[in-house]
Amino acid sequence: MALRPIDNALPTTPERPKKQAKVVVPIQKQSDSIVNDENKAPTAADATVEYILSENLEAVPNPESKIQSLIEGLESKDWIKVCESLNDVRRFALYHSTLLLPLLEKVVLALVKAMKNPRSALCKTSIMASSDIFHAYGDKFLDSFPSDAFDQLLLQLLLKASQDKRFVCEEADKALSAMVGSMTPLPLLNKLRVYVSHANFRIRAKAAISISNCVSKMGLEGMKEFGLVELVQMSADLLKDRLPEAREAARSVVISIYEAFTQSEEQKQEAWQSFCQSNLSPIHAQSMFKIIPSL
Repeated sequence: MALRPIDNALPTTPERPKKQAKVVVPIQKQSDSIVNDENKAPTAADATVEYILSENLEAVPNPESKIQSLIEGLESKDWIKVCESLNDVRRFALYHSTLLLPLLEKVVLALVKAMKNPRSALCKTSIMASSDIFHAYGDKFLDSFPSDAFDQLLLQLLLKASQDKRFVCEEADKALSAMVGSMTPLPLLNKLRVYVSHANFRIRAKAAISISNCVSKMGLEGMKEFGLVELVQMSADLLKDRLPEAREAARSVVISIYEAFTQSEEQKQEAWQSFCQSNLSPIHAQSMFKIIPSL
């Protein structure tokens, strides 16, 4: 009978590994969250991917053969393979754009998917690919497919440009600049207009900057075709937006409109005041008047 307490204690020994297992699980989850956080700096694994400047990219050997497996590579479960295929997309865009054009819609959807991926290497390489596509196709890019693929890409670029981490934000800013620089302003403005009322104030600011860059390329006829009154009203709303970047972009739009609108007017200030008073509320019209003396 004296042995019973010892026998009864024996079953407690196997319980110890269970406690160790409970400790291991959260450590693994924490590690995973670090790897998959797109706002972190690139990991050692991501650093193995080379970010090649556009001017250093070379043409694709045997492009007619290589194009056949491009989509398969973009849809691979191996993220390094996807990065390689994204760089191939860049090469095709720069050197073999005619071959890539029939696949462009699928390619853009693959870019969107890669931008959403938590791996920074996939995200950055896909953004770089979008810049090269904008440069290669210009207005053809919007005319190539009727779906909402471009809208999805534009939203992702605005989201990535709104992030805090510089290595993502700066690349997305470059892509948005490439987009504005390579496309006719009017159709692009029609795509961007919806984002100045987005719930995310950072997206509003990035959209406002792109709109400002578009408007700076337009003459009065182009502004009228878009809607001169709508442009002024949009700017008036952005002048009181949360971020200074949005407000500064709005001021730039107002100056561009003023210069185009009054170019042939002898009494510039009077013509501008009359236009604003006719199309804006008194408080918004007053905000327009305050901008122009800074010229």
